[in-house]
Amino acid sequence: MRNRAAFFGVFTALALILSYVETLIPINFGIPGAKLGLANLVTVIVLYKTDWKEALLLSAVRVVLAGFIFGSLFSILYSLAGAILSLSAMALLKKTGLFSTAGVSIAGGVSHNMGQLIVAMLVVETYQVGYYLPALLAAGTATGLLIGIVSQGVLKRIQSLHFT
Repeated sequence: MRNRAAFFGVFTALALILSYVETLIPINFGIPGAKLGLANLVTVIVLYKTDWKEALLLSAVRVVLAGFIFGSLFSILYSLAGAILSLSAMALLKKTGLFSTAGVSIAGGVSHNMGQLIVAMLVVETYQVGYYLPALLAAGTATGLLIGIVSQGVLKRIQSLHFT
């Protein structure tokens, strides 16, 4: 149990560091809220090395901490909705065994953007923000693929590590 807590702390710190690094990268997709999702790299790795419950806890802790450190209450709300929907989709697809790590990550990227879009529609009380859907689907697919490919490489290199 002691090792599990240590790994969780390391992964939480790593996810926060990647969240911070992402704030320093001057990439503008031209879509409000669209990001690379570097911290999701850690979530995918934890999902594959432990289980969905650990990944959900990590994701929630990371979103809340990053929101308080780098964002706002609204950013926490948007990110939490995206993270929960994303992790749900990734956990379901991983469980089927039919998808590669990249495929699971793509579903996570697309689902994350959909979750944020749903919250945006509820907050601004209009469906007009739905016009961003095609661009968000493309962005989620591209960033999900990138994170999935990197995750797959990292998982190959750490396959001998056991986190339980």
